[in-house]
Amino acid sequence: MSARENFVEERAAVPPLNDERRRFQRIRLQVPLFIRGKDAHGEQFVELAKTLDISALGAFITSPRALVINGFVTLTIPAPSITSSGLVPAHMAPIQAKVKRQQEAGDAHLVGVEFLKPIG
Repeated sequence: MSARENFVEERAAVPPLNDERRRFQRIRLQVPLFIRGKDAHGEQFVELAKTLDISALGAFITSPRALVINGFVTLTIPAPSITSSGLVPAHMAPIQAKVKRQQEAGDAHLVGVEFLKPIG
């Protein structure tokens, strides 16, 4: 094996520095959903939000409200219309999640949530 081939093989065995060591791959996918819970002021709410990316264990979503870190929310994906092809189930159970992080982005809040049970 040449020195160049050896170098390439060694580089391939070393994980990249920006590796976040995620257990499941994130998929960049925008899905509308309803988020329900208590906001940072202790008020119960239900708001329309959307995912920015999602994995089997969590999601990164936009929320119109500030949430409580380590608080719990319920995510519900709206049922598809009656005219849908039948490829998507007519009902998906609500997803329970824990708020892990958030940051402000203009009038929205970018929120990282961890699902209490993996989806998929």
